[in-house]
Amino acid sequence: MKLYQVVVKDVIRRKRRVLYATLGVVIGTATVVGILTVARAGQERIYNQLEKYGPNLAVVPAINNLDMKLGDVSLGMVTVGDNYVSEDKLPEIRQIADGEIRKKFNIEDQGNIATIAPALYVNTKVGNTSVMVVGIDPQEEMKIKTWWRVNQGKYLERKDQAIVGAIAAEILNLKVGDVVPLDGTSVTVTGILEETGSNDDYQIFVPIETLQKAAGREGLVSSIDIRALCNACPVETIADSINKDIPGVRAVAVKQIAASEMGMMDKMNKFMLTLAGITLALGLFGVVNTMMTSVNERIKDIGIMRAVGASRSQIVKAFIYEAIIIGIIGGILGYMLGTVLAYLVGPLIFEGTAVALVPQYFALALVLAVAVAVIATVYPAYRATQIKVADSFRSL
Repeated sequence: MKLYQVVVKDVIRRKRRVLYATLGVVIGTATVVGILTVARAGQERIYNQLEKYGPNLAVVPAINNLDMKLGDVSLGMVTVGDNYVSEDKLPEIRQIADGEIRKKFNIEDQGNIATIAPALYVNTKVGNTSVMVVGIDPQEEMKIKTWWRVNQGKYLERKDQAIVGAIAAEILNLKVGDVVPLDGTSVTVTGILEETGSNDDYQIFVPIETLQKAAGREGLVSSIDIRALCNACPVETIADSINKDIPGVRAVAVKQIAASEMGMMDKMNKFMLTLAGITLALGLFGVVNTMMTSVNERIKDIGIMRAVGASRSQIVKAFIYEAIIIGIIGGILGYMLGTVLAYLVGPLIFEGTAVALVPQYFALALVLAVAVAVIATVYPAYRATQIKVADSFRSL
């Protein structure tokens, strides 16, 4: 009979003892898998929110607030700078954005690459209710806000049309076909958007040329959203170039806005993984204790093996094989338990987040569990090799 067959039969014979040794490995591995799975779901949620937000960059007027003083007496804050960006700067912004992307990826095509969507914000009244009207480029805006869905009616097709956010339509009692007065002109509601959970729900959207003319803001925009349709686009470099080369505007990368949130999440992940490491260490000591007890219980068996010619290396191998069995069982159960815990805990930590199964963590769980079990078995296996045949017979 081969050595591994002897070990398997011995494991089956001592099921309860092996189960105790496996339990510590299961708990430690499940903790690691659960934390990693929840952390992965949280990161995907943040990235999905950034994707849903739309633009990679936001360009706004460069406005500064100055504290005016007379000696030590403050005279209040004065705003310096224009509240609008001239449309003349749009070609310069596109040239910088597309140029940096071409340089990054060695693109020779001279067509437009980035999506650039200007917007003009004007407060007005519909009846007695104040509402924000937003002038947009309909085609570019739809590329930026990929989550927009028209619930009723249809999307903008002409300059005298408007689409209305879900909550604005409810508050203003607007329906498809209604006419909305707009500072000397009027637009017809052609569609109502589905609720998005953003400021869009409270706004009315019209073609930007229509709003510029109605508000006397020809050639001016309030902000410019830029979306570079690539995961590795150099958005920070684009922002720096815009800020450096185009006066009167300030470009901000959306990535930078999310940096603090991602940083906090990384710190939380490190803390939780530290706790998981402590749990694994406790599981390791549990395996050591169980294996040491196993050595004491099997003094007679080890002595008999030595008496019939088993070498020290074979004794060690027998314990290592047992540790591998414990590790495999612990890794499988740990992965299953960790995944179940992630499914239960994940939505509580990140509200509304769907935790997905991560198959690649199965291999990690197996490797981790086997490594812990084998490391924990080294000292008990060494102790087993020190047992003398005479000592084993005295235990009979």
